[in-house]
Parts: sequence; structure tokens; C-alpha cells
Amino acid sequence: MKTTVTIGVASSGQTRQRLRSAFRGKPQGSRISFASFELLWKVLTPKRMQIVHTLTGAGTLSIREVARRVDRDIRAVHADVTALIKAGVIRRTEDGVVF
Repeated sequence: MKTTVTIGVASSGQTRQRLRSAFRGKPQGSRISFASFELLWKVLTPKRMQIVHTLTGAGTLSIREVARRVDRDIRAVHADVTALIKAGVIRRTEDGVVF
């Protein structure tokens, strides 16, 4: 099954409205929202977007495998993966990370 994730900027009011709609049973789709464009671009740098793109549809991958696929140093990828996890863009599992 293919899932579309919408990444964008939303005010806290817009986020609250979507939450209320979701509680009323209206589908909201998969979304990742940031408070500002500045924050979005700070979190989703080109190298981090490369990681997200690599993880898209790949299932769970180890950080070492992500580093291999993006052809970058594992320490740098680990730092970027940690930032993406903290931002809620990807998630850590027992076996690695997943988008």
C-alpha cells in the first residue's frame, strides 16, 4: 500500500482544526507540519531530505545501511537521523529507522 505524506507549514490553529476534525472521524491523511518555513528548511536540509528519500518505501534500515546508500560518513548520517527522529519525520525501531 502506498501512503502519501504531506510535509508543510501549518499554524497551531490549523493543526488544532485538523486534530478536531480527526476526532470527529474525518480522515486527515499523513502530515508532518512545521511552525514556519525557516524551521522546515532548518530540519529538512538537502542531505536530510536525501536520507528521507532513501528511506521512502525501503522499510526499516540500519543507520549503517542508510549511510552506505547515501554514500556519506556514518557519524554524519547518525547526526542527521537523530535530528529527523527528534523532529518526528522518521522513527526509530528495534531494527533501525523507518520513514
